[in-house]
Amino acid sequence: MTQLPPLNGLRAFDVAGRFLNFRAAADELGVTQGAVAQHVRQLESQLGVQLFERLPKGLAFTSPGRSYHVTVAAAFEALRNATDHLKPEPGKVLVSVTPTFAAKWLIPNLPEFSAKHPEVDLRILATEKVSSFHSDGIDLAVRQGKPPFGASLDAHLLFRQEVVAVAAPSLIGGRALPLDAVTISSMPKLHDTHDLWPEFLKLHNFEDSRGHGLRLSQTSLAVDAALFGQGAALVSRFLVATDLAAKRLIQITPETLSGKQDFYLLAMRKSKQNAAIDTVVTWFLAQAGAPL
Repeated sequence: MTQLPPLNGLRAFDVAGRFLNFRAAADELGVTQGAVAQHVRQLESQLGVQLFERLPKGLAFTSPGRSYHVTVAAAFEALRNATDHLKPEPGKVLVSVTPTFAAKWLIPNLPEFSAKHPEVDLRILATEKVSSFHSDGIDLAVRQGKPPFGASLDAHLLFRQEVVAVAAPSLIGGRALPLDAVTISSMPKLHDTHDLWPEFLKLHNFEDSRGHGLRLSQTSLAVDAALFGQGAALVSRFLVATDLAAKRLIQITPETLSGKQDFYLLAMRKSKQNAAIDTVVTWFLAQAGAPL
């Protein structure tokens, strides 16, 4: 196994590389400028590679030095993050959600949560990736699916999947509601990654005379496009409830699409010992109108 360079040398190189100055690096590390320079020289000697060009007013990376610094800096950042995850932070709760759930439901409701629970440091990880409770350090997750999700997880139902067809008033014009099948078939359609329009149209014996419509990578983008009158979108009702109530969007047909992929709030069972997590779970269920 290749012997790793001394940690002091790598640390001095990391900080000196950020500032490109031994004196500034010494100030951050709390050592002398000579000590930083010596650590870097020893690292260069062990590696057999010059990492910096010494200039009259500072440093400049050599080509291999620049490449090496990217990797070393990333390694130190990973160590800092891993250490942060180990430190208990009372009141901190990290919840993993999709970008659409964050944009269309969670963020609009956050002011109410912050006002009620200023003692909770709620942090949002919005990603399409399925985050891990262990490796990503999350405390809660909103997932679309159906139980069971795992023996170590508690699953709380937030919303049943009820997909509705919506459009902006500007797209509907003066047409009477609900729109008839001919009108719906001729409307421009907005598609997201779920691609539910073919199933929706087939289920209700509608056609699509417009052919291909605008395709977007996230449901939230399809909703935004619908708000600007660019087409009709299919979306879970709860995500557009506020827009429907304010008549920024209108449900164009009473027909809906139901599925087995409901929305659940997941929590590790052991996390019941954490009062902040319990507070967030209770708030989620109350906001969603779900049974506590």
